[in-house]
Amino acid sequence: MERQELEAIVEQVVRKVLEEKIAGKPDFTKETDPSGILHIETATVKCEPFEQPGVFLKDITTLEEAPRMGAGIMELSHTSFEWTLTYDEYDYVIEGELEIEIDGRIIRGKAGDIIYIPKNSHIHFQTSGKTRYAYFVYPANWQS
Repeated sequence: MERQELEAIVEQVVRKVLEEKIAGKPDFTKETDPSGILHIETATVKCEPFEQPGVFLKDITTLEEAPRMGAGIMELSHTSFEWTLTYDEYDYVIEGELEIEIDGRIIRGKAGDIIYIPKNSHIHFQTSGKTRYAYFVYPANWQS
């Protein structure tokens, strides 16, 4: 492949990515059926840094798509962070092991496990390795 051809391909890819960002399209694979059903390929979700080193997340639904329930992917890498939930949350461990410490007790979830955390719980999310999990929150606007 000649240099000019390669440059043209790179330019096309960059333009497409920028157009999708401007149009508000996600940078992961998500399909929306006319019925409102969403299909999200979680393996394509790339998490972004969140509040402290070793913590990454990406919301995978918008309030327009799902105004009552929120969802996203979170990754932890050799870290622990304190959090008080102002919402109800289910966590589905995709890979690794998730530890949730509350009142000196530790609840451990491994790949395939589901953990429910009630609203107003004051916890520490932690992991000694790398963990990836999906979170599902109610209400959807968990950051407000």
